[in-house]
Amino acid sequence: MKNKLIAWLIPIILGVAIWFMPIPEGVKPEAWHLFAIFVATIIAFITGPASMGTLSILAIVLTSLTGVLKIGVALSGFANSTIWLIVAAFLLSRGFINTGLGQRIAYILIKLFGKSPIRLAYTLLVSDLILAPATPSNTARTGGVVYPITRSLASAFGSEPDGTRRKIGAYLVQVISQTSGVTSAMFMTSNAPNPMIVSLVAASFGIAMSWGGWAIAGLVPGIVSLLLIPIVLYKLYPPEITDTRMAQDHAAKELEKMGSFSFGEKIMLIVFIGCLVLWATGTITKIDATTVALLGVVVLLLTGVISWSDVKKEQGAWDTLVWMGTLIALATQLSKLGFIPWLADVTGAALGGVSWVPALVILFLIYYYIHYMFASLSAHAAALYIAFTTVAIGCGAPVMLTLYLFAFANGLFLPLTHYASGPAPILFGSGYVSQPEWWKLGFIFSVIYILVWGSIGSIWWKVLGLW
Repeated sequence: MKNKLIAWLIPIILGVAIWFMPIPEGVKPEAWHLFAIFVATIIAFITGPASMGTLSILAIVLTSLTGVLKIGVALSGFANSTIWLIVAAFLLSRGFINTGLGQRIAYILIKLFGKSPIRLAYTLLVSDLILAPATPSNTARTGGVVYPITRSLASAFGSEPDGTRRKIGAYLVQVISQTSGVTSAMFMTSNAPNPMIVSLVAASFGIAMSWGGWAIAGLVPGIVSLLLIPIVLYKLYPPEITDTRMAQDHAAKELEKMGSFSFGEKIMLIVFIGCLVLWATGTITKIDATTVALLGVVVLLLTGVISWSDVKKEQGAWDTLVWMGTLIALATQLSKLGFIPWLADVTGAALGGVSWVPALVILFLIYYYIHYMFASLSAHAAALYIAFTTVAIGCGAPVMLTLYLFAFANGLFLPLTHYASGPAPILFGSGYVSQPEWWKLGFIFSVIYILVWGSIGSIWWKVLGLW
């Protein structure tokens, strides 16, 4: 009870303090008061006195009761198309689970390529990569599809979370953990905070980040990172087993149990490929990414791959809709009321003597490693993304370079700690990797990712003309 009281007091005190502070010159009173509510909401997300959905609705009510926003404006975020893209992607991922297509893909790859630990690691990695574009919940993707397969493979080799964990289980668990972070960064629809970032960027900077543009920007640094994961881990955290042909036998038996492709799997595969093609060619077809995703959901509903009951029970989708809709509405109004442009001007003037390169590097490192204080990728993005990118751009950093760099970070720091994201507690809870090992490997790979995405990524984005 005492901890919950403190969790309430911190955001309330901070919000009230900001509300009654002298309003800076150049800021409208309603913009400043909205900023106070926005900050209090974000801090409450972090302290967690109630669910994010509850806090979001409370924020909407407060903006209306205080006269800061009309209720229709406060609710306008729920009409944002990007939010519905993420809801639709959640529902598409339900099709993978219902049909078992995700498991089949993984077992097929293992049967074909899993004869050594590194090859086995790459097959699990590719399985996650294939599922990522249509699975915004990395918890469902990694924790619900890839991990159970990994766990069964480890047991098949006699590798359990006791004295035999280093046989192969620990190695594979770290592989899928690191993979989840990279694949979460690579696609707009592979990580729940990504569409929110897109909406916040549109609201704050008036810039549209497309699904195809995001995927192309993340392609080269993402592939390089993925290629490094199994090899680096094999050097730093090697498995004791060197021959995994048994895994191929295990996969073959599981595929035999599954039988031939079911009707649902075939439909799911067609819908999945169709969505990828239409998302990737959106600039040519002019079909909006959200329309594509909702079309896919309609096909799955009409063919019975998912039911309306599945739609109603997809709690992650509706939870995301509520808190993302609220944040996007508040952020959009902050920009329209002139607060975000004012903040950019002020920070740019304050750091006018600092070159944008060191400023960007320092801000990015702070943004990345402050995630040690977060247990949610979404809360981190909601709290800090716009603030940090605004400051960096205010220092003269190229706009698109900055926006993509910080956006990709929201996936990359997923494996930093054992509580950093949804999949982390599941994988850590398996008992295969100790906390010191997890933190050590998380930090080492954070350095690798920063070097890869900061160097190769920047060069790639220069080639693409993003800066």
